[in-house]
Amino acid sequence: MSDPRVFFAAERTLLAWVRTGLTVIALGFVVARFGLFLNLLVASGGISRNGGAASAHGLSGVFGIILVLSGTATILGALLNHRYYVSSLPLEDLPKLSLPWLSSFLSLSVATIGFLLAIYLLFT
Repeated sequence: MSDPRVFFAAERTLLAWVRTGLTVIALGFVVARFGLFLNLLVASGGISRNGGAASAHGLSGVFGIILVLSGTATILGALLNHRYYVSSLPLEDLPKLSLPWLSSFLSLSVATIGFLLAIYLLFT
């Protein structure tokens, strides 16, 4: 008996992991840019230098890049897990999709953007 619900549950799980990884990437970007915000406050006189804002910029940048790379690794790991699981399904459980590569393309695209964002954050 064919049951496509198994395959579609795996697709939903992959997309949930992509959403989680994308959220971690966004959080990493915010954390990386928070130190820059603190430096702008110091430069404008909004807060004093004794608050440690100058050193917070470098530290938040490192933590931000780590979060961005963690989100990217989460997406790639979820894609590898999904591909392994789908390859273990019997052929009758695999639906005839018009675009079977779409979920892999989405995952790789988001992971590539996350990796490029980490490089951008590293050099700015």
